[in-house]
Amino acid sequence: MIKSMTGFGRAEMRAGEKLFVIDIKSLNGKQFDLQLRLPALLKPYEFDIRRWLATELDRGTVDCSISLKETGGSQPVSINTQLAKAYYGSLSKLASELQLDTSQLLTALLKLPEVITTGADVLQAEEWEQCKTGIAQAVKQLNMHRETEGKALETDLRNRIHTIVSLQKEISQLDPLRRVKLRQGITKVLEESLRGEGYDQTRLEQELIYYIEKMDISEEQVRLLNHCDYFIQQLDEKNESKGKKLSFILQEIGREINTTGSKAYDASIQRLVVQMKDELEKAKEQILNVM
Repeated sequence: MIKSMTGFGRAEMRAGEKLFVIDIKSLNGKQFDLQLRLPALLKPYEFDIRRWLATELDRGTVDCSISLKETGGSQPVSINTQLAKAYYGSLSKLASELQLDTSQLLTALLKLPEVITTGADVLQAEEWEQCKTGIAQAVKQLNMHRETEGKALETDLRNRIHTIVSLQKEISQLDPLRRVKLRQGITKVLEESLRGEGYDQTRLEQELIYYIEKMDISEEQVRLLNHCDYFIQQLDEKNESKGKKLSFILQEIGREINTTGSKAYDASIQRLVVQMKDELEKAKEQILNVM
């Protein structure tokens, strides 16, 4: 079983007169890379949230946004004038460049994040517990999405590897005829080069054996099948985080395919090798999304 690094999760959690809205999305990435946006009340818990998300999501480029909406009655509020001025400078410049009406600029300005804050600047313990529950729900939804995407990835990867194995079987069927052609070709070249001159037949046979062994692809084909079997075995493992290992195995598969192509000296086998490379490249693209 594998999981994709791509997913999305959303949850809303009410805590008294507060409403937390949590949105988490993830894309592929080599490590865990988190972009986190929090309201001022949650800033003291930022480290805990980062550590928790890193543990739960493991890998990927993650974007997490938690917003807070006050749903109660009238409460004392304050305006962050420094932030408002910074917003206004950027917005007025943009409006001027686009030749837009600035009469409603103040209304838009007051709706921007953190411009208006409530007088309550401390999150109660019970409210924090509710917020954590909401984050857990969003993470769970994201992981379910990852599992669904992972099933589709796994099906595609299995098909790619099975296709490579099928192409390898075709190469194995063509290889005996290829050997005959190689022997005949080398013999013809040597006889034409040595025409009219005496040559040692035994030495000729030795040279033939040497060159044919240099062009032998049987070992590469055995290793290719072993790597493909190992790849399928890893797909069957219960461990969810295996993207890097699968990527390494694909590199080994590619090495054997490339060596087969360079030693084949046969047009029919070369065409099959090209098809193998095509399947391999598509598998490599898919593996970038695997946990």
